[in-house]
Amino acid sequence: MRNPYTVLGVTKNADADDIKSAYRKLAKKYHPDQNPNDPKAKEHFSEANQAHEILVDIDKRRQFDTGAIDNSGKPR
Repeated sequence: MRNPYTVLGVTKNADADDIKSAYRKLAKKYHPDQNPNDPKAKEHFSEANQAHEILVDIDKRRQFDTGAIDNSGKPR
């Protein structure tokens, strides 16, 4: 997975509302129900979910920013 900030298109100093808004736009755009014939949509949707999961959780975001976890949320 790419960098969660890049996936959601937000900066490192983005607040929770910016992250939530960016995630919702991507989720709406790439939701598999909205794109049943696009195999890449499911991948984009999954990537956005994973990025949101890391950045919305304060502890996970801090761990990512300090390098304790990687782009997929796994310990280094």
